[in-house]
Amino acid sequence: MTNPEYLSQNEGFVSVALVSDTHGYLDERIAELIKTCDYAVHAGDICRAQVLAGMKPKTGTVITVRGNNDNEQKWLAEELAVVSQIPYVAQLELPGGLLIVEHGDRHGFNSPCHAALRAHHPQARVIVYGHSHKQLCDQSQTPWVVNPGAAGRERTHGGPACLILIASVHHWEIGTYRFEALAA
Repeated sequence: MTNPEYLSQNEGFVSVALVSDTHGYLDERIAELIKTCDYAVHAGDICRAQVLAGMKPKTGTVITVRGNNDNEQKWLAEELAVVSQIPYVAQLELPGGLLIVEHGDRHGFNSPCHAALRAHHPQARVIVYGHSHKQLCDQSQTPWVVNPGAAGRERTHGGPACLILIASVHHWEIGTYRFEALAA
């Protein structure tokens, strides 16, 4: 995949870091990758405000949604004002189309149904969801349905992971990233 920082500076492309399921911890290597992108998206199960503070894309724009673990019982009392402001569904207008993000747990509990996500968001070019902790890119039809995998420590299925979307008016491309799991 082409370097996201180079493309976004040189050819009318924008780069978007896609993460999910941090459960209170954002892997430092993913945080560094986010810094090279124009925007960042978190598809839920954030669980700590420090995760959002650690996401620093070049524009400062972080789009986030609540996951099934983003509730008053799982967040620290002093962070409840943060979680109460997070929506369940969000969107980001990009060159060439619309990115929609939701956690996915409302479209099939253990494994969100791609057909249901597509039916619910037909206006999207890509739908980003989390919940399963399993990285995938379903580009078999439009809208694409993608899951960045878990970007924290819990259930990473081989190590912390994320996706990078490169978007222009005429071309979209998704790169996959997985880092070696850190010793406990």
